[in-house]
Amino acid sequence: MQRLLSFLAMVILCAGTVPAHAAGLRFILVGDSTVAEKSGWGPGFCADVASGVTCVNLARGGRSSKSYREDGTWKQVLDQLKSNAKFQQTYVLIQFGHNDQPGKPGRSTDVKTEFPVNMKGFVDEVKATGAVPILVTPLSRRSFDSSGHIHDSLGPWADADVQVGADEKITVLDLHADSIAALNAMGKDEADTLAMAPRPDPNAPAPTTSTERNGEAVARFDGTHLGAKGAAFFAHMVENELTAAVPATKGSFKLVAK
Repeated sequence: MQRLLSFLAMVILCAGTVPAHAAGLRFILVGDSTVAEKSGWGPGFCADVASGVTCVNLARGGRSSKSYREDGTWKQVLDQLKSNAKFQQTYVLIQFGHNDQPGKPGRSTDVKTEFPVNMKGFVDEVKATGAVPILVTPLSRRSFDSSGHIHDSLGPWADADVQVGADEKITVLDLHADSIAALNAMGKDEADTLAMAPRPDPNAPAPTTSTERNGEAVARFDGTHLGAKGAAFFAHMVENELTAAVPATKGSFKLVAK
């Protein structure tokens, strides 16, 4: 009888760790246009989640690790995290780098000083809510050099993410390295099919307008933003990386084996 009572007490204690009304897992996506709706891998990721899993894409075009906080978008993430108790667990995937690079007024950050501090700030604030922060290294640009290989312009930002992850003892998904490997393997012609719009006629005049409007990517061909095919391709890559690194997320996606 004593053993039975001990067993029942343990069951009740374990059940109490997750509220009886809790829903399944929740993913919140944080980042720039390469994650955002209409232009990044985020839509593909959210489309792939299994029944009972929640996905919220709060990535915004044109944002850096600096401006995402300054414009108030990060507060929206923290507001979402107030409802953690409604879910078994919340994972916050964070990817920046593209707009942190030099030459973007109001957005650029120093990769050795400001960027790591900003990323650590996101991580610490997510941890404080009980959610799980996961850093994602920046998706590679689809810019090929004369030898037919990707010209890596985001390596230092990816390295900074890896270091922050090591310091904070959290998971880092190396989308940067994996996307470069995939793009090198497929070559420029196939990589171009991942863009928001078809590759233009090489004899046509070069466009003169910006690739962004009000912080959102304009639907035209470039080597950064993604169309539906690119969103699905890189979302599946992130999902495979995530389920391999965090076993608790297995079964969260329709296309990833449990």
